[in-house]
Amino acid sequence: MDAPPDAFYTDERWGNWLSRIREADIDPAEEDSARLLLNLQEDAAIAVAKVLGAYEEGALTEEEALSELAGVREIVLAEPEIEGEETAALVGDVQLSLEAVFYAAEAYVADGAAEVDLERRLHAAADAEADDDLDTAFKRCAEAGTRIIDGASLDPTAVEEIDYGYVFEWADGLASLESAMRDPEVIEADEEG
Repeated sequence: MDAPPDAFYTDERWGNWLSRIREADIDPAEEDSARLLLNLQEDAAIAVAKVLGAYEEGALTEEEALSELAGVREIVLAEPEIEGEETAALVGDVQLSLEAVFYAAEAYVADGAAEVDLERRLHAAADAEADDDLDTAFKRCAEAGTRIIDGASLDPTAVEEIDYGYVFEWADGLASLESAMRDPEVIEADEEG
């Protein structure tokens, strides 16, 4: 594919979202703030879905898809320049949620979908987190993510049953990935929040 390396996501695009967040008086309890943070997360997940779509269609080789995913990951997971501890923490939560999205996408391109039950894998991740084994918890979430990429649906009640923590955040990112895989329409940063 002859697309430039920033065809799927750019520093400028992520920066526009962060500028919008800097300008807003973020309060996650308010609907507009919560929607802005969700749109930030879903926009990045859509970029991942578009890379995966191009790979599935044969427009990208495995190596190109992994390179594109790495590029998006570097942009999204870079340390954000956000003033205000609470706002920075909220953006950090979005980045945390997206970690599993990137790892799942890379694992899917490299190895295909894991042969696992989606909800059981998320519960196994939660059990691993409860045992302070975050590496295993993250791996289980990523395996669940490969199933979502392969077309499995995430039961929202499965996420609701998970205690708040890393696995909850990663599962939230996977829910955004599922939404993006189904409808990878671009969210404009200037759309009403």
